[in-house]
Amino acid sequence: MSSVQQPDSRVVGRMGDPEKLQSAATGETTQEVREDAKKASRKVIHLSSADPHRAGMAPLSFVRQVGEVLAVCLYPALLDESGLPLDVRQRAETLLGACGGGSVGSYSTCSWGLPQVLRSVSEFITRRDGGVESHPEDIVFSTGSQKTLWLVFHLMAGAVETTQTGVLTPVPFPHTLPALMEAYEVELVPYQLMEDRGWAVDVDEMQRALKAARGHCEPRAVYVSNPGNPTGHVQDRKTMEAVIRFAAAEGLVLLAEEVNQDSVFGQDREFLSYKRVLFEMGKPFSETVELVSFHSISSACMGECGLRGGYMEVINLEPQVKMYLRNMQASRSPPVLPQLALELMVNPPSPGDPSYQTYAQEILHIKTTLSQNAQRACEFLNDLPGVTCQPVMAGVFLYPRLSLPSQMIEEAEMLGVKADVFYCQRFLEEEGVCLGAGSENGLDPPNIHIRLCVLAPHDTLEEVLARLRSFHLRLLSRFP
Repeated sequence: MSSVQQPDSRVVGRMGDPEKLQSAATGETTQEVREDAKKASRKVIHLSSADPHRAGMAPLSFVRQVGEVLAVCLYPALLDESGLPLDVRQRAETLLGACGGGSVGSYSTCSWGLPQVLRSVSEFITRRDGGVESHPEDIVFSTGSQKTLWLVFHLMAGAVETTQTGVLTPVPFPHTLPALMEAYEVELVPYQLMEDRGWAVDVDEMQRALKAARGHCEPRAVYVSNPGNPTGHVQDRKTMEAVIRFAAAEGLVLLAEEVNQDSVFGQDREFLSYKRVLFEMGKPFSETVELVSFHSISSACMGECGLRGGYMEVINLEPQVKMYLRNMQASRSPPVLPQLALELMVNPPSPGDPSYQTYAQEILHIKTTLSQNAQRACEFLNDLPGVTCQPVMAGVFLYPRLSLPSQMIEEAEMLGVKADVFYCQRFLEEEGVCLGAGSENGLDPPNIHIRLCVLAPHDTLEEVLARLRSFHLRLLSRFP
C-alpha cells in the first residue's frame, strides 16, 4: 500500500491533512472526523471492515451473553445460577475441565492448544467435508487467520536465501495481506480476478502471473480466497480442481483462506473446501499437493473479531515443517479464551439441546440479513449513475466499481491521494459513514472501487444507502 504524498497546503482546503485522508482508506477515523460527526449530530457508521458487531449486529447469545458459556468460563460462580440452561452448564464445565487448573487464566494444557478443542476442530472438518478425515495433529491454532499467515510467511521467507520468495495473490485481495508480506519481504505476485465474470478465478491468468514473476523472485505458493474477500465469489468444483492441478504442476503450496465459508447465500452455490476437493480428486494429488487452509472465529455468523482466534490445517507438508509451525505457535502458548470460542463455533448446540432453538433462530437471522442486504445494496448501487456492482454469492462485502468525473480524479491527484480515498473521505466527512477504499485491495485507477460491508442491521444499511445516494448525486453535481 503506497503512502500518501504530502499535498500542497494551498489546495488542501476542507479536506484536511494527508493522515486524515489515509485514515479513511484504512477504515479508521481521526478524532477530528469524529468531532465533525458529533457537531452534525450524526453517529459515524463503520462499514469498511468485516466487523458485524461494530456495525450493530448482536453476538450469538450461546457464546457470550450474560449467563452463557464464555461468561460462565470467565466467572464459574455462575454455574450455581438456577436459571442456567443445562447444555450451557455442561459445556462450560467441560471446557473448564479442559483448562489447566480449571481456569481460563492458566496456560493451555498442551503447548500448542487444548487437546479437546483440537479434537473438536478436526471433527468439525471431517463432518464439513463429507467424511474426508481430519486429524488433530494437523491443526495449528493462532490468534486469528492473519497470525496463521504470519507464521506461514515467516517460514517461507526463510526457506530461500538467494532469491526473494513470491506468493501468487488474487487482485483484489484482502486488504491486510500486503503488510504481512512486506514484514517478511515476501513479494506479492498479483493475478487478476475476472470482474466481468463475477470476480472469477482464471488459471490462465495465474499462469501468466507466474511466468512474469520468475526471474525476479521465486514463487513458492498460490493464495486463494474462497469465498472471495472482498469479492464474494464462490469457486465451483471445476475451478478448484484446475487450481489444484496448477499448484501440483508448478510445485506451489496452496494457501486457502476460507473464513467466509459459513456465509454462502448465492442461489445454487455451496461451499466446498479445497481439502475436500483435493482428496476427492484422489491420487496423486491427495498425497502430493501441499495445502494450508485457514478459518477463524471472525467468520460472518460467529463475528467474534476482537477475540482473535483461528486455526490452520496443514496437509502433505513435511513432518518437520509441520512441527516447526506448531513449535513457533507453541513458544507463545495460544490464548485460551479464543480457543474456547473456536470450540463453540465448530461444535454449536445440537437439535434437542435447550439452547438449540435460540441458536438456530439467531443463525438464520444473520444469514437472512446478510442475503437480503447484499441483494438490496447490489440493486441500489447498480441504480446509481456511474456505479456498477457484481452480484455476490457469499461473504460480507460488496465491491462496486465507480466511474468518476475526470475533474474529481484530477482534484484527488492535486491532493496527492487516490480517487477512491478522496471519495471515501468526502463521504465520511459529509455523511458520517466509513467505507473502505478499493485501492487497499490492490486495484488502482482507472479501476476505482469501494468496499462496503453489508452485514449490518437492515435499518442501518438503509440509512447508509440513503446517505450514499444523497452524497453521490451531490458530488456528481459538483463535477459535471
